[in-house]
Amino acid sequence: MSLLELKEVSYAYTQFKVVLDGIDLTLEEGKMYVILGPSGCGKTTLLSLIGGLDIPTGGKILFRGKDLNEIGLEAHRRSNVAFIFQNYNLIDYMTPAENVMLTSKKPPIPELVKVGLTEEEAKRNVLKLSGGQQQRVAIARALACEAPVILADEPTGNLDEDTAKEITILLKESAHQLGKCVVVVTHSSEIAKQADVIFRLTQGKVHVLDGSEPVDDLLDKDKAE
Repeated sequence: MSLLELKEVSYAYTQFKVVLDGIDLTLEEGKMYVILGPSGCGKTTLLSLIGGLDIPTGGKILFRGKDLNEIGLEAHRRSNVAFIFQNYNLIDYMTPAENVMLTSKKPPIPELVKVGLTEEEAKRNVLKLSGGQQQRVAIARALACEAPVILADEPTGNLDEDTAKEITILLKESAHQLGKCVVVVTHSSEIAKQADVIFRLTQGKVHVLDGSEPVDDLLDKDKAE
């Protein structure tokens, strides 16, 4: 059974600025999905709608068969979804450990060590960490959360290549070993090649890739558009 369904979902800023146009998607537990597409095509908007941060201007989104409006957007965000934001969205007066404890009952230090922080760094104020370290905290916070859905917006954008590979493995393990539904917006071929399903968003429509066109070629095309 599907975990999330998007039925004829549209989103428009004005009648002349349509970002998403009648999108149908089915997302399941135990899979990692990647969304590709040129900058400004609506990838982050789509992620926000799935996570209940915004409301579609048309269509509906279902979680386990129930409309998000029925569940309540706040309840959906609180219980069903863990976010990895591009701008981190950490509580800046707290330590990394305290940030992780906001979303999880697990001991926070091991979760932070998994993403490459030291125990000492885990106890600093987050503002004393680099951008890359803050991004790792955001990732640890989402991975430690018990929510069945992880939504990640460019999760490895500020990380070095080796750490990015490690994070990609952790995201994939969250889907395959923990049974989560992981949805990642990215320009990284490393992440895309590890996905179970790749979507490409262009001109307001989502297409499921069938593997006929190499991921690197599509990413080059996205950069050119």
